[in-house]
Amino acid sequence: MKYKILLALLALFNLAAIAQNPVHFSVQQKKVSPTEVDVIFTGKIDGGWHVYSTGLPADGPTSATLTTTKAEGVKAMGKLMARGNELNVFDKVFEMKLRYFEHAVTFIQKYKITGKTYKVAGYLEYGACNDEMCMPPTSVEFSYNGAGPADAPAATPTTETAEGDAAADGLAALMGGTADSTATLKGDSAVKNDTLAATSNASVNPNELWRPVIKELKAFSNGQDGENHSLWYIFIMGVVGGLVALLTPCVWPIIPMTVSFFLKRAKGDKQKGIRDAITYGISIIVIYMGLAAIITALFGPQKLNELATNAPFNIFFFLMLVVFALSFFGWFELSLPSSWGNAIDNKAAATTGLLSIFLMAFTLSLVSFSCTAPVVGLLLVQAATSGDWVAPTVGMFGFAFALALPFTLFALFPTWLKQAPKSGSWMNMIKVVLGFIELAFAFKFLSVADLAYSWRILDRETFLAIWIVIFGIMGLYLIGKVKFPHDDPEQKAMPVPAIMLGMMALAFTVYMIPGLWGAPLKAVSAFAPPIYTQDFNLHHQEVEPKYKDYEEGMLAAAKAGKPVLLDFTGFGCVNCRKMEGAVWTDATVASKLNNDYILISLYVDDKTPLAQPVKVKRPDGTTRTLRTIGDKWSYLQESKFGYLAQPFYVTIDNHGNPLSGSFTYKEDIKAYIDFLDKGVENYKK
Repeated sequence: MKYKILLALLALFNLAAIAQNPVHFSVQQKKVSPTEVDVIFTGKIDGGWHVYSTGLPADGPTSATLTTTKAEGVKAMGKLMARGNELNVFDKVFEMKLRYFEHAVTFIQKYKITGKTYKVAGYLEYGACNDEMCMPPTSVEFSYNGAGPADAPAATPTTETAEGDAAADGLAALMGGTADSTATLKGDSAVKNDTLAATSNASVNPNELWRPVIKELKAFSNGQDGENHSLWYIFIMGVVGGLVALLTPCVWPIIPMTVSFFLKRAKGDKQKGIRDAITYGISIIVIYMGLAAIITALFGPQKLNELATNAPFNIFFFLMLVVFALSFFGWFELSLPSSWGNAIDNKAAATTGLLSIFLMAFTLSLVSFSCTAPVVGLLLVQAATSGDWVAPTVGMFGFAFALALPFTLFALFPTWLKQAPKSGSWMNMIKVVLGFIELAFAFKFLSVADLAYSWRILDRETFLAIWIVIFGIMGLYLIGKVKFPHDDPEQKAMPVPAIMLGMMALAFTVYMIPGLWGAPLKAVSAFAPPIYTQDFNLHHQEVEPKYKDYEEGMLAAAKAGKPVLLDFTGFGCVNCRKMEGAVWTDATVASKLNNDYILISLYVDDKTPLAQPVKVKRPDGTTRTLRTIGDKWSYLQESKFGYLAQPFYVTIDNHGNPLSGSFTYKEDIKAYIDFLDKGVENYKK
């Protein structure tokens, strides 16, 4: 229960961090001379985020720009200047070099003072992104006045753009209180929707559509408990890994020897033998969980979260798993120096009490290294790249629990040892099968690096072809059609369980073959590269938003009797394009978006100006000026759903209520389909 509360608090903290903006600007004026003043914007950028520089190409992300709305007695000198450690990186999505700042940035706009007094006001607009999402274009307003040279002429007043006097009036206009106010907010390019408020029927109430649903959205997230499900998956995977390692030649033969030792050591005291066996099992758990804790401490929680998309680490994982696979195939054997095991064993024999039992457990971990290291390595890699910093510890607990359980159970019930299967060639078969699985997972990590660098050496069809070969050979091995040099030459027939598993592997192989022509293959969608990397795709479907205006789309959805998928996106949002290319191109996803939903895409960086700026109150009580259509949509996202970054997807009914929570950047087709299916299911209810 405490752990669930901690996860919920972390989720709320992350949501609050997005809502509060990961970039923090302060602004000041600096009188450089009697005839010159600088307006200085100093920004502090949260870790993992970056702010784009000035003067980027128009078809790129949001550049930093400064707009002067009032200039009495001053005149801008030159362009906005950026100061800081500017990075210049070629972006493969935009196909251009992008300049941005991390950690800190300073923007300076110089003004020449031309009057005895001066007044200057305006705003800085900037764009910020991290590896998963982008903020909408955000503005920092300023307004200053001061004295100029005594001999200068009096300042000439300039006309300031009207910005609406009351935040409450602006909010009423956003909610579509009147046809006139709705038209004002849509801007000149959207006059065709001016009559929306007047023509709305009883099923579409503008006030309902803009009503905040932040609490309802959080309730969906808490109810789904996705992070907890992910950790349960890691734990179960650890248990399976522990059971598999238990059946290898390095561990299984040790069980009867260890249990017999405990019973003899107890000298007839059965209770003492049981206590020793339980202590031995707990020691195994402590040792392997300690290993996971060391991994987390060495890399740190932030680094473990970065491993999921870090190309060098994924290349390292790929090579490591290939080495593990080859060792399981019998090419060579991984082993620690024998002196280590002997030293620990001698130390255990020379001590008594709990320390001796702990040292015996440590000896087991050293002696069984050649069989357990590949399983532990695969488990730690998968857990570390899951994006949850407690996952390695949870996974290792599952592994150690499964590994330690038989020692305790056989000590409690010694007669079970007589019924346990004896060591034999079947354990070598398990090692070989594990080798195939390790090799298959290795290419999953190589795929991550391939996508990060756009090498295009492991496109989806290439990846599937490799997996088809791997699982095909594994199936043939299990039914006895393929042999390895170290297999038992006297074994004439394969065990029935091996033949059944072989048939399953061959069936899985056949299942993957249509994927070479673009079949979605839901079972492997979380492992295979995105569908957009496939050159030959017979199942390709295009997805285009039906509407790009919120109120218009909601009215159409009510008339059609369909739920709505709101897509908060941006022209300069890199990860929005990735989601559209990796997830929306899936045939199943495309079908659901085109047929089951009314898709409304709202571009938060749409520069189409409103007829006049409008001031509104933000959820935190501060005032914000909306000047463009994009500002309107970003305010809708922030005020209604309590979120600012893109991409952001939310399913809603015809009254604007959430149906299945929200979805952010995650190239997981299966999870996205579940998200859409849940929305349709709740809409029908």
